Amino acid sequence: MKYTDEQIRAFGLNRESIPAHVAIIMDGNGRWAKQRGIPRALGHRAGVTRLKEIIRFSSDIGIQALSLYAFSTENWARPKTEIEALCSLFVEFFNREFDELNENNVCIRALGDTSRFPAEVDRLIRNANQRTRDNTGLKLNIAMNYGSRDEILRAARLAAEEPGGVTAENFEKHLYTAGLPDVDLLIRTGGEERVSNFLLYQISYAEFVFPKTFWPDFTQERYIETLKTFSERSRRFGGLDNS
Repeated sequence: MKYTDEQIRAFGLNRESIPAHVAIIMDGNGRWAKQRGIPRALGHRAGVTRLKEIIRFSSDIGIQALSLYAFSTENWARPKTEIEALCSLFVEFFNREFDELNENNVCIRALGDTSRFPAEVDRLIRNANQRTRDNTGLKLNIAMNYGSRDEILRAARLAAEEPGGVTAENFEKHLYTAGLPDVDLLIRTGGEERVSNFLLYQISYAEFVFPKTFWPDFTQERYIETLKTFSERSRRFGGLDNS
């Protein structure tokens, strides 16, 4: 379902103020589980459940691109059991949700080097990428084994091999997000106020919002509140506010 202008206004938003590209650092699964005295793996499972709602709403309200920080290059330092649980959740998510995402015209792209994951995870991600690459709806970017410094070095190295060398055009076409608009809004749930090596080049002029809510509790209603906060910001991009 795509929301009409009237439905969007009923949320307290308007179509013109909706960000084109939203990036989310989905933080707080472990602390959410700890508060409840349950294993961290169950916190991650609750986070995946929340993920479906946010993806659907982003698509329906007209956001062009949604980038989600699922697994960083630094996350390999976590306990093996937690990594295995996360990989199992990745497999479950792609197996369970892929058909619906594809039917809703969502284009899935992996950000990062997925080859380090178990073969089944890597295969599912590559398959999702290939089968949805011509879809014209929401661009869903899932950052897995992703680190922005690595991405920048990779793009610079590849751009240096291009005719003309390292120009902005050559550099940007080798980013994982090539062809997408820069990030307008970066959200990090869980109360931490840092970007943790996520899309450093792409967030140059993004607005940051840091809800204290842990990711499993980041409901559609809280997401709407964050979009409202974004709509109230004055974005000058280095210029002056003429209001």
